[in-house]
Amino acid sequence: MMNTTTQAATRHRRGPLPADQLEAVDAQWRAANYLTAGQIYLMDNPLLAVPLDAEHIKPRLLGHWGTSPGLNFIYAHMNRAIIAHDLNVMYVIGPGHGGPAMFANTWLEGSYSEIRPDVPRDGQGMRKLFQEFSFPGGVPSHVAPQVPGSIHEGGELGYSLAHAYGAVLDNPDLIALCVVGDGEAETGPLAASWHANKFLSAATDGAVLPVLHLNGYKIANPTVLSRITEEELESLLRGYGYSPIYVTGHEPEDMHQQMAAALDRAVMEIRDFQVLSRCEDPVLHRAFWPLIVLRTPKGWTGPVTVDGYQVEGTWRSHQVPIANARENPSHRAQLAQWLQSYRPEELFDENGAPNELVTRLIPSGRKRMGSNPHANGGTLLKPLALPDPGTFGVVTGQPGAVDASPTRVLGRYLRELLIRNADSRNFRLFGPDETESNKLGDVYDVTDKQWSATILPTDQHLARDGRVLEVLSEHLCQGWLEGYLLTGRHGLFSCYEAFAHIVDSMVNQHAKWLKISRRLPWRRPIASLNYLLTSHVWRQDHNGFSHQDPGFIDNIANKRAEVARIYLPPDANTLLSVAAHCLASRDYINVIVAGKNYTPVWLNPEQAALHCARGADIFEWASSDAGAVPDVVLACAGDVPTIEVLATVSILRKHLPQLRVRVVNVVDLFRLQPDSQHPHGMSDVDYDTLFTADRPVIFAFHGYPALIHRLTYRRAGHANLHVRGYLEEGTTTTPFDMLVLNKMDRFQLVIDVLERTPGLLERAEAQTLREEMLRMHERHHDWIRAHGEDLPEVRDWRWEGDQTR
Repeated sequence: MMNTTTQAATRHRRGPLPADQLEAVDAQWRAANYLTAGQIYLMDNPLLAVPLDAEHIKPRLLGHWGTSPGLNFIYAHMNRAIIAHDLNVMYVIGPGHGGPAMFANTWLEGSYSEIRPDVPRDGQGMRKLFQEFSFPGGVPSHVAPQVPGSIHEGGELGYSLAHAYGAVLDNPDLIALCVVGDGEAETGPLAASWHANKFLSAATDGAVLPVLHLNGYKIANPTVLSRITEEELESLLRGYGYSPIYVTGHEPEDMHQQMAAALDRAVMEIRDFQVLSRCEDPVLHRAFWPLIVLRTPKGWTGPVTVDGYQVEGTWRSHQVPIANARENPSHRAQLAQWLQSYRPEELFDENGAPNELVTRLIPSGRKRMGSNPHANGGTLLKPLALPDPGTFGVVTGQPGAVDASPTRVLGRYLRELLIRNADSRNFRLFGPDETESNKLGDVYDVTDKQWSATILPTDQHLARDGRVLEVLSEHLCQGWLEGYLLTGRHGLFSCYEAFAHIVDSMVNQHAKWLKISRRLPWRRPIASLNYLLTSHVWRQDHNGFSHQDPGFIDNIANKRAEVARIYLPPDANTLLSVAAHCLASRDYINVIVAGKNYTPVWLNPEQAALHCARGADIFEWASSDAGAVPDVVLACAGDVPTIEVLATVSILRKHLPQLRVRVVNVVDLFRLQPDSQHPHGMSDVDYDTLFTADRPVIFAFHGYPALIHRLTYRRAGHANLHVRGYLEEGTTTTPFDMLVLNKMDRFQLVIDVLERTPGLLERAEAQTLREEMLRMHERHHDWIRAHGEDLPEVRDWRWEGDQTR
């Protein structure tokens, strides 16, 4: 037996919808449900012009029905509200596999056919829409970049609400309608995202309208929020700071009236808050934004039972309710009955186009949610007014003569960037309570942290309207920034290095989004996702082992070459050059790793710009090979490894002055790869020119040593490469002891040179030096345990300019 929708009747429960609008909304919903089910099952006979046969049904049934009727219901009602209230709305779908619903609705409104003229709004287009869904060479089952109107990759749950809030920042007339699935609501990132309303300015930002869709089940289990009492749910949502509106039921006519009333109320509440906040004498109390709780059966309007088992309203409707329609005649007959229950002959004309009743309450042009320009943010993107990084650089006469905090210098640059882009309001800084800790606090001279909860007299830099967003949730910062970028703005995410791993999975999804978007000509490039990872592994003497992990760059190194970029600037001036480059870039994921502690400045601003443009180069001023073939190459990537390599050179120059040493510094990590593997890669000739093809290379690396081997394994000299890096050793200790424990200190690097340079240890002075280095390790061990700080000759070491030749 089938559950069919009722005819729109002239006699209906009291509500805001007159009979003609009720009929149109119901027709639009039925049409979307028909198209959704058709995508899952059919590869031919889209209008059921002939009896349904096995050859009309896909051999592999892939897709998710259970959440889709609710998504279609919400879409149809939001269309009516857009017209009634003249709204600017984008639709963010949290339920991961709501793809067929979005394809259905954007096809109905014409947005899909505009970007895909080969899928017109007629019978042939419908056939192609059905055939391509979850089919080889077609489109995926989830909400992906191929879906117009989307900014949210639906393959993973938990991030929809953060994306929605990021989208409305600095978009005062935009409403992000965000559907939160009740399975998704169980995830940690989504649970944190409810708090995003404390960071929204009703005066300068748009609004998010969450719709918590409670259909009761996940894949095979009930959902938490659907099984707690109404009182508990009400308390939870009000505790989060929302004013819930409930729409509950099963009967379509009643549900249409409830939903229309709920949306009208929500829109008026949003507008009231915004008007009060934008008047000459604004009301500054925090808004309790509306939220709709929609309770519907899972698989609503689908088969009630299949093979004697209840399907509608249970977990059995999650994916494909009728599983064997191609081979089983009774299943096929039931599928035909289900599809016919939507009465497609009333919804589509003889050519297969949606009729006037279906399209009557669909907005036109950019008002269509599938055509909202904010969902294709590259069309709105304006370049940042970027300051010249050289004017903020640190002036140094000789390499290493001046110390500077790289991130503090960058903070001054970002301060000026905020000033220059104040009017356009298209740049924000995001971070988990670490902007000041990461030495970027100069930005507070020109902006505050946005905060709409209570502000006390003792608070600093909190305001209702600020350009910095801080919350102690890396997930929320990442989601905000992604939503901000995807809707056409720019940003930077500053984070402690070890805790960037918290968003590993989120950046994976963003990388996939960028990969697919680059192949869609109608998707315009967006500003790059920029990470600044600081408070890094080598300077965790305050926090210890829990804060030590440089492995985020390993995750990024796995991403597609056209998307991923990793930079390890050795000093403040190279950090400025790299940051300016990344902020101007498009469609990349840029990871910059830089320390916040005072370290030597090796290059002046002009030299830094040239060095960063090359990505990897010889430090001629530190090398002693005089352009000839070196005896050994000392390579480094990262600020602390650079210091240790140069300190190693100092020791070698003092004790073995005839040894020909070449120093190579790598800023752009992907320069190490062959140019056939990465756009930034070097040819074998260029690589061998820097590193040689047959001389030992001792490489001091910021992260895990295996990554360097992964990037260089195809190089001719790979067998000569020995990498020192992080070995998961160390706790709360001195900075230099971290290096000793992980065998990347200058004394160990000297030993590596002595042991790996052919014939060197045969010389008496080399043997003596090796013994001296072992004694220095012992002295270091005893000294830090007696004094609690590093050896004076380590702590006070400086690069001597007269060491150069």
